Amino acid sequence: MSSTTDKVKGIANKVAGSVKEGVGKAMGNQEMEAEGTLQKARGEFQETKGKVKDAVKSVIDKA
Repeated sequence: MSSTTDKVKGIANKVAGSVKEGVGKAMGNQEMEAEGTLQKARGEFQETKGKVKDAVKSVIDKA
């Protein structure tokens, strides 16, 4: 998976997780709120993974 794909999917997961977390909180649904929190964390990881790939590629290109 490319770094751009990782970053885009990460951002999408963060947004979807935030929505899910908010809806769960508003409805008093702790399970949905927890799923949203987890999805947000997964998205942050994916986005970071994409950024790391970019950094590594940049270092390799300079070598």
